[in-house]
Amino acid sequence: MLSSKKKYIVNSNSGIKAQVRLSSCLPVLLRRPLPPKQIQFADQKQEFNKRPTKIGRRSLSRSISQSSTDSYSSAASYTDSSDDETSPRDKQQKNSKGSSDFCVKNIKQAEFGRREIEIAEQEMPALMALRKRAQGEKPLAGAKIVGCTHITAQTAVLMETLGALGAQCRWAACNIYSTLNEVAAALAESGFPVFAWKGESEDDFWWCIDRCVNVEGWQPNMILDDGGDLTHWIYKKYPNMFKKIKGIVEESVTGVHRLYQLSKAGKLCVPAMNVNDSVTKQKFDNLYCCRESILDGLKRTTDMMFGGKQVVVCGYGEVGKGCCAALKAMGSIVYVTEIDPICALQACMDGFRLVKLNEVIRQVDIVITCTGNKNVVTREHLDRMKNSCIVCNMGHSNTEIDVASLRTPELTWERVRSQVDHVIWPDGKRIVLLAEGRLLNLSCSTVPTFVLSITATTQALALIELYNAPEGRYKQDVYLLPKKMDEYVASLHLPTFDAHLTELTDEQAKYLGLNKNGPFKPNYYRY
Repeated sequence: MLSSKKKYIVNSNSGIKAQVRLSSCLPVLLRRPLPPKQIQFADQKQEFNKRPTKIGRRSLSRSISQSSTDSYSSAASYTDSSDDETSPRDKQQKNSKGSSDFCVKNIKQAEFGRREIEIAEQEMPALMALRKRAQGEKPLAGAKIVGCTHITAQTAVLMETLGALGAQCRWAACNIYSTLNEVAAALAESGFPVFAWKGESEDDFWWCIDRCVNVEGWQPNMILDDGGDLTHWIYKKYPNMFKKIKGIVEESVTGVHRLYQLSKAGKLCVPAMNVNDSVTKQKFDNLYCCRESILDGLKRTTDMMFGGKQVVVCGYGEVGKGCCAALKAMGSIVYVTEIDPICALQACMDGFRLVKLNEVIRQVDIVITCTGNKNVVTREHLDRMKNSCIVCNMGHSNTEIDVASLRTPELTWERVRSQVDHVIWPDGKRIVLLAEGRLLNLSCSTVPTFVLSITATTQALALIELYNAPEGRYKQDVYLLPKKMDEYVASLHLPTFDAHLTELTDEQAKYLGLNKNGPFKPNYYRY
């Protein structure tokens, strides 16, 4: 609020200067239009119509368009603005120990990546607890884990935890945009064979996976996958490797779907652990992580305001529920599309209008896919969207939006900033496509570290379980984690909140028919 005591100089038409209080002149100013150049602040010395004659090496327009990447934000990655366009595949790099068994953007960024990993460790208490408990024993001693996940500070903490538990690891990225270059460099510097960088081509993507798998003198015996691409590549190129592989741990809807397809066809030749549908993944990572990161991704890429915007969210699973809750809280008008009547009824009971995409596609401002399916948003939908509609995907796979149909001669692609494209129709209409239809939050923003700690701990325990299981415990099928393991993961995170569990008395445990130490819910219980 402006102080009524502050004095200003007012130049009248007669040229007479008078000192007046702002509170006394404001009503007059509101009633009468001011003549040109009437008010001038007494301390206003700068002429704002002047422009600098030199703006440096970059043009002003390029400087503005690059503003989202010329930062130290982990979402943009430390070196997105690097002028070095040489492909990492064409570089000869070594870490301080002389090893060259890695391929990252720039090994010199390792120091910055190490800082990000150290920050993430503070929000991942369960993994740090596993490290302390494993000091006397190495439950993964002898394990040779090949992994394909997002390479971020959080997954770096997981990888280093697996190393502390005794495992040898080789790693590639499951998404061409989600790798943080400085984190990959830090892992390579600490001795992890990592093959990943932000902005890989499709050919680079498969080359990196192959470099993890096809290495002389090293045979993986465990797989940690996110999306199923690593598992698919081994089945396609190196099927004999499965003779020594003890199990697969998969954490995404897409990857789990592929595993169940293999199992149904009788082609799954090792046990697999479905982490995605464990309680600690489904009810925490999918829901709470997406509830926070959807807004972060949209803000960083578009700088938009959510209040009053019309949004359609395709899919009301845990990811869709998180997205809808966040957007509703920000004042958006949210529609939901859904094929499952149970999820559809949940959406209705939560206050969202259930529609078919065709019914609202002309009027909505944002379209978000969260289904794990393919061709949810087709070229027909894209053609009917309003000008400046924002289109993005929160599912793992890049098949939900038919981006391939947009790569035609009549449409013009215009890169606005990192991970933001305008696709322009011949009549001038344009849509705003984020991350080329790939996973928005990990491509364009960051995700809450604490929630990822829950998922990462579940993955680590699943690897330990499969690796140490006696022969015959698990068949060549897909399994959910034991309920006891889910409860253990949750209990490791409770001390962060200074939370204190109530313990059953012997009488209460007998009445409920439970063990005092759990599990506390039957497998059919829906949290």
